[in-house]
Amino acid sequence: MTTQIAVKLPDELVGELDRLVEQGAFASRSQAIRAGLETMVTARRRAELERRYQEAIAQIPETKEEIAEATRLAVDAINDEPWEPWW
Repeated sequence: MTTQIAVKLPDELVGELDRLVEQGAFASRSQAIRAGLETMVTARRRAELERRYQEAIAQIPETKEEIAEATRLAVDAINDEPWEPWW
């Protein structure tokens, strides 16, 4: 199901929108606006998830032992890579 909504946009923004359509970036104004809204909604959802994650992680901070083990594993992973000399 879809809902049609009316939106007023400044002429300059409509011009930019039309240029995107003319350049083939989008098939229509509607598609361009829909893509922009989807991008904005996705970004806000990700930001909200990030905020929630940060809050959760702050409630149960890592111990010094966990940080040391993570560091050790990262160093081991780097050392295990077959790095080619750059010099």
